[in-house]
Amino acid sequence: MCGASESSLDSKCSHCGAVLATVACPSCFGMVFQGSEFCSHCGSKIEGVDLQAMARCQCPRCHVQLQLATIGQTQLAECASCHGLWVDHETANRIYAEKEKQCAVMGMTLESSEPQEEVPDSIRYLFCPMCKELMNRVNFAQCSGIIVDVCKAHGTWFDKDELRRIVEFIRSGGLDKSRQMEMLKLASQRRALALEQNSHSQALLDANSRNETFYWVDLGVNLAELIISLLK
Repeated sequence: MCGASESSLDSKCSHCGAVLATVACPSCFGMVFQGSEFCSHCGSKIEGVDLQAMARCQCPRCHVQLQLATIGQTQLAECASCHGLWVDHETANRIYAEKEKQCAVMGMTLESSEPQEEVPDSIRYLFCPMCKELMNRVNFAQCSGIIVDVCKAHGTWFDKDELRRIVEFIRSGGLDKSRQMEMLKLASQRRALALEQNSHSQALLDANSRNETFYWVDLGVNLAELIISLLK
């Protein structure tokens, strides 16, 4: 409207207040300006995005109707106000798998900085758009530092730009690092359990040994008392 320069991450122009028309990149899900030929985040070519009204659920933050966004072959429910995304579990798992597969095929060795968890001013638990039950706040892959809201029965709510950050985390090998950390954690738990079992077994052996010693001592005392009584 006014010709000022703005970021595609902003929903409104900071100069004139006009609403910025943005769409999600089919590859990394970052927000770009509508009509852009290439994504400013990952450089991928932007395909057309078809938005249709979706009245079955509401944004858990803004409480406005979500819209159905078809990005490539993926269908997501998007809030036009806060740009959050609602994704069912099957679709989310397919996105994670596809992005990890792309990373492996392309032989990507992206270096990412240590994940920094964003701490909000106040933690707010959200209701699932489908069942209206409170969702769990989960650190994606347990080590990404990206906190998403998950309904175990229906899907995951991604606040603005969180899905793009998760895709970057996956492409940088984050899931593989998470699995390695989980394997190390399991190995440590097994070692601790083995040590505990060995300690318990040793304690039983020590107790049995003490009981056996006490048995022979008592037997000796009893024999001595018997001999003394016979001598009398």
